Formats: sequence, structure tokens, C-alpha cells
Amino acid sequence: MKIVRAEESLLGAWLKLRIALWPEDVANLADDLPGLLRDPQLLNLIALAETGEAIGFAEAALRRDYVNGCETSPVGFLEGIYVVPAHRKTGVARALIKAVEDWSRAQGCAEFASDALLENAASHQMHKALGFAETERVEYFRKVL
Repeated sequence: MKIVRAEESLLGAWLKLRIALWPEDVANLADDLPGLLRDPQLLNLIALAETGEAIGFAEAALRRDYVNGCETSPVGFLEGIYVVPAHRKTGVARALIKAVEDWSRAQGCAEFASDALLENAASHQMHKALGFAETERVEYFRKVL
């Protein structure tokens, strides 16, 4: 397995992985890709199997605003991570996270953060297995005006 930066030649594979993670947002996922490739504040990684098949991805950003549970700025923030089910628990997520950590350090970050929906127990387990510590739980509310 190898971890590479997303590039034009991988857009189709990257989009397929993004749809697997965020199926409720299919309409916008393809439109986002060109901008994601150009933004220097973002890191977009693809995990490739020995066969060249895309088996996972991670997207990260430098966040300079407040990040729940963090005390410094900027913070490397894991915006999304996905590994194809057949390749889970084989080190793919660990390799993606390590690459994002290395990038975050190189950007001057002292902290690396992420989030997960309250009901996403599998994500909570993955985060803990990869060395993240839970800092707080939040529910957001809105009111239409």
C-alpha cells in the first residue's frame, strides 16, 4: 500500500470513495474536487493498494478558528477519512492518519483534531485506536428564521 496526494488522474477514484463516506451529499461532491486540489490549506490523500486500486482517502485542513478541545492555532483537522470495508483493520487508516499528522506538524501545528457524529460508534473506536482522545460531546441546534 502507498499513500499519495490526490491529483487529477485520481479524481474518479477519489470521488467514488467520497460518495461512499458522504452518500447524502452526492450532488456537491464532484463539484468540490477541483477546489480541494488547489487549496494550499488542505491536504487530500489517497491510499492505493499494490494493484493501484484506491482503497481509502483522508482529507485534512488547517483550521485557524476555534477547534473544540484544542488550545493552539493552527490545528490540523481531519475533515474526513474512509477505508473500503475489505481493507479495514489492515493499517490503511493508520497510514493515512500518520501522513496527515506529519503534514500538520510541517504546517506548524501542535495539535491534530477530528470529529464524529455522536451515533458513529465505529468512528469513535477508530479514533481511539489511532491515539485520539475524546475532548467533549456537542449537539448543535438551529432555528429557521
